[in-house]
Amino acid sequence: MQTVFAIAGSLRRNSYNRSLLRAARELAPPGMAIVLDDQLASIPPFDEDLERAAAGGPEPVRALRGQVASADGVLIATPEYNHSFPGVLKNAIDWLSRPAPQEVLAGKPVAVVGASGGPWGTRLAQSALRQVLYATESAVLPKPALFVKDAGRLFDVAGRLVDRATRERLEALLAAFASWIDVLSTSGTGGISRASRS
Repeated sequence: MQTVFAIAGSLRRNSYNRSLLRAARELAPPGMAIVLDDQLASIPPFDEDLERAAAGGPEPVRALRGQVASADGVLIATPEYNHSFPGVLKNAIDWLSRPAPQEVLAGKPVAVVGASGGPWGTRLAQSALRQVLYATESAVLPKPALFVKDAGRLFDVAGRLVDRATRERLEALLAAFASWIDVLSTSGTGGISRASRS
């Protein structure tokens, strides 16, 4: 069973991106379990003094690192703010990239998606996020991409993804991500965290 840890870049409880991850959990292929993060708001701003005061950082940071390290892959859903991704998400990645005691994102399979209420989707946000993930040496799924635009029309009042075409595209991306995780695992490049568990 593959375990995928899912992070929404928006803190709003009923954000489109959190709803997109709930849809991903529903549409995950057989053999994949998606666990949604709900602790991003508790992560303090990155501070090396905090990192030194407690090995690996404060408890919420250590908990986040543990969840990423134990997962077979990470799924990130990001909104787009001012042509980029949110600072709260960048902050979490900065913490995760630290060698305390190991870089949990290095070699980790990661898939990136995003939803926006606007007409342009999240192309710029995802591009910026991929650049940051490249610096962390994450193994980012190259394709397919999923840029969800006009999200207000695609989710019902309960936050369920009801647009058939978007559901099919999300399902295809998750199937590709499952294969990506398997390929990296077989090739022995599936992440430092995987090696540490064997």
